[in-house]
Amino acid sequence: MSNPSAAPVGRSLLYLIVAGVAWGTAGAAASLVFRAGDLGPLALSFWRCLGGLVLLLGALALRRRGAGRRPAEPRRRRVLRVLGTGLGLTVFQSAYFAAVQATGLAVGTVVTLGAGPVLIALGARLTMGERLGRGGSAAVAGALAGLAVLVLGGEAGDVRPAGVALAVLSAAGYAAVTLLTRWLGQDGGGTDALSTTAGAFAVGTLGLLPMAVAEGLLPHTAELGRVALLLGYIAAVPTALAYALYFAGAAVVRAATVSVIMLLEPVSAAVIAVTVLGERLTAATVTGTSLLLVAVAGLAVAEMRLAAVRRRSEAFG
Repeated sequence: MSNPSAAPVGRSLLYLIVAGVAWGTAGAAASLVFRAGDLGPLALSFWRCLGGLVLLLGALALRRRGAGRRPAEPRRRRVLRVLGTGLGLTVFQSAYFAAVQATGLAVGTVVTLGAGPVLIALGARLTMGERLGRGGSAAVAGALAGLAVLVLGGEAGDVRPAGVALAVLSAAGYAAVTLLTRWLGQDGGGTDALSTTAGAFAVGTLGLLPMAVAEGLLPHTAELGRVALLLGYIAAVPTALAYALYFAGAAVVRAATVSVIMLLEPVSAAVIAVTVLGERLTAATVTGTSLLLVAVAGLAVAEMRLAAVRRRSEAFG
C-alpha cells in the first residue's frame, strides 16, 4: 500500500510557495495600519484572527453542502493540534507585529525568518530525527546567506533589542507550529486543514480578546475606511487563505524544507517595496533575493526526488 503522505508532495510545495508569498504582504499591510492610526499589535492580531475565523467558517459551511466528507481525526489528536496550533500562531503573529512596530519591518521580518530555520532544524533533529543532508544543509546556508545580504547590504537602521527579542519569540512560535504540524502528519492520518486553521483562529481570537481590549480594540484614525480595507485584506489573503494552504502543505513536506520555503516571505516583501512603494532596487536586494530563490528551488527539487524514491521503493517493496 502506498504512503498517503508521498503522493501530494508537488501540490503541497505549491501550497507552501503561495502561502509564503501571501505572508510577505502581511508585514507591509500591518505597517500601513500602524501608520494610519493607533491600533496596536495585539489588537491587529485579534482582528486578523477574528476575520480569518469568519472567512474560514464560511468556507467550511459551503463545503459541508457538497458531497464529500473528510476523514475524522481522533479526538485527543485533534484537540492537541488545534490548541497547540492556536497558541503557536497567537505567539507567532502577535510577537511579529510587535517586532515590526518596535524595530521596523525589515529588521523584524529578517530576524524572525532568520531564527526560524535554525529553531526548526534543531527541533526536527531532536524530536523527529530529521536530517538535512548535504543538499539541504547547503540550501539552508544559502537561504541564510541571502537574508544576511539583504540586511547587511542595505542601509543602516536602528536595531532595538526589545524588537529583536520579540522577533525571536515570533520565530519560536512559528517553529513550534511547523514542528507540531509535521509531527502529527508523519503517520499520514486524516486531517482537515480548513477546520484545523479555523479552530486555531478561534483559540487565538479568544486568547487575544482581553489583551486587545486593554491595548485598544478600535483604531482612532481619520482614515478608518483605509484601515478597514487593510484589515480585511490581512484577514483574507495572508491569513485565511495562506494559513489553510500552509497547514495542508506542512503536514506533508519535511519541516526543514518548510522553513526555507517560507523564506519567500521577505522576497515577496522586497518585490512589493520596489513595485508598489517605490523603494530603490539595490544590488544587495537582487543578490539576497536570488540566493533565497535558488535555495527554495533546490529544496523543492530535492523534496520531489525524495518522494519519487519513496514511491518507487514502496511499489517494488
